Amino acid sequence: MTVAESKERFIAGPPSKGAGAMTERLLQFIWRFQYFNKGELQTTTGEDIQIIFPGTYNTNQGPDFSDAKIRIGKTTWAGHVELHLRSSDWNRHNHHNDKNYNNVILHVVWEDDFPNYNIPVLKLKNRVAKILLQRYEGLMNAKGFIPCENDISSIKPIVLHSWKDRLLAERLIRKSAVVDTCLNQNNHHWEETFWWLLARNFGIKINADAFESMARSIPVTILAKHKNQIHQLEALLMGQANLLNEQFTDDYPVMLKKEYEFYKTKYKLRPGMITPFFLRMRPGNFPTIRLAQLAMVIHQSEHLFSKIKETDSVKDVRRWLDVTANDYWHYHYRFDQSSPFKKKNLGDAMIDNVVVNTLCTVLFAYGHFLKEQNYKDKALQWLEDTTAESNSITNGFQQFGLQNRNARDSQALIELKNEYCSKKKCLDCAVGNMLFKAT
Repeated sequence: MTVAESKERFIAGPPSKGAGAMTERLLQFIWRFQYFNKGELQTTTGEDIQIIFPGTYNTNQGPDFSDAKIRIGKTTWAGHVELHLRSSDWNRHNHHNDKNYNNVILHVVWEDDFPNYNIPVLKLKNRVAKILLQRYEGLMNAKGFIPCENDISSIKPIVLHSWKDRLLAERLIRKSAVVDTCLNQNNHHWEETFWWLLARNFGIKINADAFESMARSIPVTILAKHKNQIHQLEALLMGQANLLNEQFTDDYPVMLKKEYEFYKTKYKLRPGMITPFFLRMRPGNFPTIRLAQLAMVIHQSEHLFSKIKETDSVKDVRRWLDVTANDYWHYHYRFDQSSPFKKKNLGDAMIDNVVVNTLCTVLFAYGHFLKEQNYKDKALQWLEDTTAESNSITNGFQQFGLQNRNARDSQALIELKNEYCSKKKCLDCAVGNMLFKAT
């Protein structure tokens, strides 16, 4: 957890007794945007106050606002501003013994319950509109799909458009941190990292960990040696995923098991730590089918991430991913269990899933870490050129009038729901800001 997250979690706790809907985070928000009556401001000891600049919001350790400029009495002060629900919180938080707070020029509080004559105190309790507090309390207590579902339709489209762009950037940067973790674990090998994350994506949600564990157990150098032999690739992937441990009757799995045992010994391979699940899954998502399709992607392409970096059109990428599992799987979903004929194509929905969640993520991360904007721009363009996602989140927002035209919109809406709405971070949301401003 970062210092900023730790600080936010601390101040977002239950309000003080008698504080009503007020929280320290809301008080910071009110001070930041000066949403209070500034007429005839005075300290609790009667000195006139003029706020020249309220300061810059600080998400790191130390006072809440830095570099403020405030006139108190006849003197203009430059320094920090600290906010609390109660003036007694100053000592309760041990600020009087912390040198980081030596340059605080104003202590802004909701309630003044403990006199502090060393630092000027400004009380805001009677200076904030009740309608603002009521709106905040309403959002925090809302039980619907999103807290502001009754008001979001009033937000101007230009605000929503700008906010979705920022949400998308936040989502991609956050996902880039996952890529960075993989890079740090494999000596910054981009092709290896791409292989890990591609395999994880093929495992979909329920088998993501199992597929990544399998991918980490087979270096890309070994895959490259066998890319021209689809049966060898399948043997390696199925075997390392712990799916060749049974006694089979069909010739094909018997052959795969024999191949796998040979290469397992040759390369001294250790299987993945997690065995994939079959329960409660549609047959088309069975791990056997997804691994067979993943093997075919490897079989039909070489240095895939390098090709992705070089190509401009997402249509070319989709063509590389448009694979069909080999003939055995036309009649099977699992080993030794025959089924009616059906070609096991990867399918448009899964291709879109891979483009959005792996290709664009790794491509954006590549541009982000190397500070090459063209790769980031390409990732954003590919999202715009990819079909919109349809799920409970995107469908939920559409019923309130938010557009979901392509995967770029979808990813922004998913970020909004998961990182803001579900966490009730309305004070950090552009929609919430507009609703508070309207009060």
